Amino acid sequence: MTIDQIIEAALQEDIGTGDHTSLSAIPKTAHGKSRLIIKEDGILCGVDVAIKVFEKVDPKLVVTRYLSDGAAVKYGDIAFIVEGSSISILTAERLVLNFMQRMSGIATVTATYVKRLEGTNTKLLDTRKTTPLMRVFEKYAVKTGGGENHRFGLFDMIMIKDNHIDFAGGIAQAIAAVKKYLAENKLDLKIEIEARSINDVNEILRIGGVDRIMLDNFEPELMKEAVGIIGHRVETEASGGITIENLRDYALTGVDYISVGALTHHIKSLDMSLKAIS
Repeated sequence: MTIDQIIEAALQEDIGTGDHTSLSAIPKTAHGKSRLIIKEDGILCGVDVAIKVFEKVDPKLVVTRYLSDGAAVKYGDIAFIVEGSSISILTAERLVLNFMQRMSGIATVTATYVKRLEGTNTKLLDTRKTTPLMRVFEKYAVKTGGGENHRFGLFDMIMIKDNHIDFAGGIAQAIAAVKKYLAENKLDLKIEIEARSINDVNEILRIGGVDRIMLDNFEPELMKEAVGIIGHRVETEASGGITIENLRDYALTGVDYISVGALTHHIKSLDMSLKAIS
């Protein structure tokens, strides 16, 4: 689905047969203004999406933007003012806030993680642990916060995980099957494979043919050993059991990437509100 399609579906979910409260309580000719007020320090994200929501609800609404995505915000900041039909503003209000609060929460958490990586060469990645149909927004929020996107879905990268290896009959069988599939289907996709032990790392390096090794649930000391064995032959990624508290310990092992599912599936939305200007 495209961004426009997702927004249209979200509006249909919320509005249904009509915003009967606003339609009944507010005169059709009423004209108003509202401002988006930040109520918590963080990183702003979702302004462009909010403008799209307003446009879908009522193309005549006018948005005056004061802050853009990626801005560091504090309590009391005004992101934008929207002006036009009072009914239209009220109809769009909740969806605008739902998008912006969640996206800003993700951007804020991501920025906190990225700051912990300062002075290292390690890059922060998101995962596919996203809200269904919200992935495009949530991954955008990660980038807004200074992180990088891992694969978008199942289609844009080969990622051989533990279950794939076990179902395929082993590391060698999984890699061979993947390379055969890519050749037969004329696909040019990067290959990443999970390692669960140093023995796995050595076997993967012996077989070759992959672009990145994901070191899953390795403690920092073992991670450093694995990264040393791999050297610069392929990219390395740390995953599993990584928190904001131990993030830097993993980065100091020299690993190229750290993937953190919590960036998108375990976050607190940033507090903000859309308030009428009297």
